[in-house]
Amino acid sequence: MTENNNNDQFNADELEAPKWLNAQFIAKVLSKYENEPQLEVLDLKISPASAKGDHYASVMFRTSVEYKTGKGKLSKSLIVKTMPEQEGHKKDMLNESHLFETEIGMYGDVLPRFEKILQGVGDTAKLYVPCIYNSLEPRQVLIFDDLVPLGYSVMRYRELTIEELHCTYSKLAKWHAVSMKVQNEEPEYLKEYKYGLIEMPNLMEDPMMTTGMDNFLLFLNEHPSLAKYIPYFEKIKGNYLEKIAEFMTEYRRNPRDNAYYVLSHGDFHIRNMMFKHDKETGNLQDCMLVDFQICNLCPITVDIVYSIYMLMGPEERAKDWENILNYYFSILLETLKKIGYKGDFPTLKGFWKQIYRSKYFGKIFTFFLATTFLPMMWAMKSNTIDFGEVAQKNEARLKCYQIEGYVEDMTTILARFERLGYFDDI
Repeated sequence: MTENNNNDQFNADELEAPKWLNAQFIAKVLSKYENEPQLEVLDLKISPASAKGDHYASVMFRTSVEYKTGKGKLSKSLIVKTMPEQEGHKKDMLNESHLFETEIGMYGDVLPRFEKILQGVGDTAKLYVPCIYNSLEPRQVLIFDDLVPLGYSVMRYRELTIEELHCTYSKLAKWHAVSMKVQNEEPEYLKEYKYGLIEMPNLMEDPMMTTGMDNFLLFLNEHPSLAKYIPYFEKIKGNYLEKIAEFMTEYRRNPRDNAYYVLSHGDFHIRNMMFKHDKETGNLQDCMLVDFQICNLCPITVDIVYSIYMLMGPEERAKDWENILNYYFSILLETLKKIGYKGDFPTLKGFWKQIYRSKYFGKIFTFFLATTFLPMMWAMKSNTIDFGEVAQKNEARLKCYQIEGYVEDMTTILARFERLGYFDDI
């Protein structure tokens, strides 16, 4: 979601609203939501609501609507989330996925229940913004109240502060804790949430995923100080995507004893959260998680390890990541106790053991994030590379590895991998 209407920032399929998104459609939605049969839309303005790179699997529009009911004239800003209209490989892939079905279930059932459990013990944390409309047929659509007029914004041009990071990890920890309680008491309740990133049709054959390791090896070869790491990544490149799939789906296929499984967010990165600050003091007031299309039951470390590379800035990744994750775990444990969790409690030692898992699981996932997703995150933050081209052209993806910040960041990360023994026995 963005307040900037510079067309260069948006994907082509977000520049023009689909024909069905009109005054008649919005009137029907609001009439049902507000139980006002005579509602009439007086004016409707539509603009793009997300910048390139914000959402790979959907397009979003902001609709500013003026309308009247028996109560008088009113106005409202809404966010409409739907599938891309343009034909092509991406649309075909998304049409075959369970993305909107998952998100509708999250907004309509799971997250309200999670919040109710927290409210039952006096915790007022908001996990989601209410959804006022959803449909799968004749088209896949979700509509929400717009958070921007309420003072929320996406952080685009700076890294998050420690306070902001703590806020996001606190929300995630509470979500994870409640999901553990629900799994323990009603194991069938969440079983349909099984379509994570890895299950998106044909995604693992998408060049955006498959070219990462080869591009990273070229990057290592171009930097003599890093060339010593080439043999390690050469050894894993043949089957690492298959091993990642095995790791991310193990809850359903081969759950391990003493592992911690949760309903994950699945895409816990900086563009999937919004922050509210006091206009006068600048103090942080709240953060809100968004985009629940790939929530699924999986190892707790999927969200956690993902966040190290897709949420933290390079300074936090280098110096504070362990303290930040320890903070997350403290909130997880505190919430489990508060909500009356009856299963075996996770331990801090067990949590860190799962982060440092064997070479063919957690470490391979970590390598994938650092070598494939992190360069694209640097591209988004730098605002110097067209993210639409990054998704489509390998020459654009190669440029991501040339961003100065990524070189320094990766130098630190690889040294840590070596220090922690990540390359042992590969």
